Amino acid sequence: MAQLTCRDLTLGYEGNPVIEHLSFSVNAGDYLYIVGENGSGKSTLMKALLRLKSPMAGTIETGDGLQADEIGYLPQQTAVQRDFPASVQEIVRSGCLNRCGFRPFYNRAEKQLAQKNMERLAITHLAKRCYRELSGGQQQRVLLARALCATQKMLLLDEPVTGLDPKAQAEMYELIARLNREDGITILMVSHDLEAALQYASHILHIHKTPLFFGTREAYRKSGIAQAFLGEKGENIHGNL
Repeated sequence: MAQLTCRDLTLGYEGNPVIEHLSFSVNAGDYLYIVGENGSGKSTLMKALLRLKSPMAGTIETGDGLQADEIGYLPQQTAVQRDFPASVQEIVRSGCLNRCGFRPFYNRAEKQLAQKNMERLAITHLAKRCYRELSGGQQQRVLLARALCATQKMLLLDEPVTGLDPKAQAEMYELIARLNREDGITILMVSHDLEAALQYASHILHIHKTPLFFGTREAYRKSGIAQAFLGEKGENIHGNL
């Protein structure tokens, strides 16, 4: 059974569709890249998957033991969020808030989970540091650790390497790939980086108001959609992978 299934989705605002007739499914352990140009509906789809926006038509269903509130989310950061005056430990622990219910404190298990995820992403030494003093790459590791406190099953990532230098980008991509490969966490990533998609993805969803392609990375690489979108660069990537 699929962890996530979208059937004939139409999404939009004030009665105006942004994307129509979208159907796809995601199984446990998949690594799905969601690609498309600006305005193609990628961010709107993310909001719908997080239950922050209701579909105009169609359905979104979870299965295989995944609950709607068990999806971890790493959003794009704003300038205000980058300047947030809290410690790394506080931010990572805040990923456990859904587990707390009405409790005004974190229990031992939640603190241990936060500690485990800081170790997982090699940021334990930053625990007492102020978040706004960190580099962009360090901040993204903190937010990824926070998202992991919310889930052990599925992560939604919205352009997670935006604004990072090339070294930090490469490190972030490898971290995410390791979480998928070694820990079996299902990854859904919105991205403009098709070169990374053709390196890391198991599946690719390419949208532009309507779904242009959904399938495996290998099938996408051979598709006319990929060739048209990537052009000469796509041929070079195809030859190097």
